[in-house]
Amino acid sequence: MHLLHFFMKKIKEFQLLDLIDTYNEDMQLHGAEVVNMMRVAAWCLQHDFKKRPSMSMVVKVLEGDVNVEFDLDYYFLNPTLPSMGTGVDNQEEHLVVVTPLSPSILSGPR
Repeated sequence: MHLLHFFMKKIKEFQLLDLIDTYNEDMQLHGAEVVNMMRVAAWCLQHDFKKRPSMSMVVKVLEGDVNVEFDLDYYFLNPTLPSMGTGVDNQEEHLVVVTPLSPSILSGPR
């Protein structure tokens, strides 16, 4: 969860280059391609599955034929229902309930 929040913050601030490993020469050399792949990942993580690209579109983007959408929602996490606390030795245990998504919904239309 922490990494997704960090990723959301960096993408909103247009600082995806900050996420590239500074000790990896290949990643530094191909920074633009790495950032493009991160943007594709953000596109694929859209909360609204209707906004996610098809795999053929992902391939076109990675081949350089199509650009990544810019009008994206960067909230990748499922909405959670209010947590219910249960007392255990004066400590609260928070349970989060979400409705599981079927594979057809996760992958979107074909």
